Amino acid sequence: MVKIALTGDRPTGKLHLGHYVGSLKQRINLQHEVDRNLVMIADMQALTDNAKNPEKIRNSIMNVALDYLSVGIDPNMSTIFIQSQIPALNELTMIYLNLVTVARLERNPTVKSEIKQKKFDQSVPAGFLIYPVSEAADITAFKANYVPAGDDQEPMIEQTREIVRTFNHTYRKDVLVEPKGIFPPKGQGRIPGIDGSAKMSKSLGNAIYLTDSADEVQRKVMSMYTDPKHVHIDDPGSIEGNVVFTYLNIFDSDVEQVAKLETQYQKGGLGDVKIKKRLIEVLNSFLDPIRQKRADYAKNIDYVEHVLQDGGKKANELANKTLKEMRDAMGINYF
Repeated sequence: MVKIALTGDRPTGKLHLGHYVGSLKQRINLQHEVDRNLVMIADMQALTDNAKNPEKIRNSIMNVALDYLSVGIDPNMSTIFIQSQIPALNELTMIYLNLVTVARLERNPTVKSEIKQKKFDQSVPAGFLIYPVSEAADITAFKANYVPAGDDQEPMIEQTREIVRTFNHTYRKDVLVEPKGIFPPKGQGRIPGIDGSAKMSKSLGNAIYLTDSADEVQRKVMSMYTDPKHVHIDDPGSIEGNVVFTYLNIFDSDVEQVAKLETQYQKGGLGDVKIKKRLIEVLNSFLDPIRQKRADYAKNIDYVEHVLQDGGKKANELANKTLKEMRDAMGINYF
C-alpha cells in the first residue's frame, strides 16, 4: 500500500512553538517514513473567519511557507502547496455537503469549541460551520492514509472517516480511503501559552513564535507563569501547571538536569529567575538554526514561490485524478 500523509495550517500569521509541538515535528519525521508527504497552506479555510480581511491571509502565506522550510520540511521529500490553487477541492466539498447533515456539523466538538472561542454566537459564517467538510475534501482528494494533527483535531478526522464511508457505501465503490490520525504522545499534543492558558494561541497573544528574536524570547520567558505561591527562593515550589517546567520538559534535551531542577524547586532553594534563564538558553539554542534558515530562504523568495507553484502542479494532478474517479462512481461524467 502506498503510504500518503497530508496536513496543513491556516495562514493567519507566523507559526509558533505550539504548532511545532502539535504537528510540525511529526511532518518532518513523516518525510522519511511515507511515500508521499503533502503539506497544505489552508488559505480557503482561513477565509472562513477572515473573509473581510483577505489581505491578512495573502500576507501570511509566504510567512507560513518560510516557517515550513526553516524547520526542515524539505520540498524534495514533501509537496508544499496552497489550498486555493487546487480547484478540485471545491467540487469535492460540494459533493460531500450533500452527504452530511447540518445537525452533524453542529455536533462536531472542535467546531463547537471554536465557535465559542471566536464568539460567533448566532452569527456563524456558513463557511466556518462546514469547514470539517472542506477538511474532508483536503484529505480525501489525495487519498491520504495518515493525517498528523493536534489532539483537538481528532473529531475532524473522525468526521472525514464518516464521509468516506458514506460516499463509498452510497455509490457502491471503494473510491475513497479512510484516514488515520497521527497524534502527538499523550500530554505533548498541546503546549500551554506563556500566561498559563491551556493553549498557545495567536489570538490570545500568549505565543512564542518561531521567528521571535533572542531578545523577544527572553522578554516572554521572563513574563512566564510559574507558581504564584513560590514567593521566596527558599519556598517549596510546585511544578504542576508551572509553564517554565512544561517547556523545559519539551525542549531541554538534558532530561537528568531537568529532573534535578524539578526536585530542587519542589524542596525549595531554587528561584524562578534561574529556571527561566535556563529556558531562555534552551529555547534560543532550539530557535537559532531555524532563524538562520528562515533568513536564508527569505533572501530567495523566487525559490520559495517556485516550491509553492511546483507543489500546486503535483497536488492538482492527484486531486483531479481522485475527482474523476468519484465522478465516474457517481455517474456524473456525462461526456
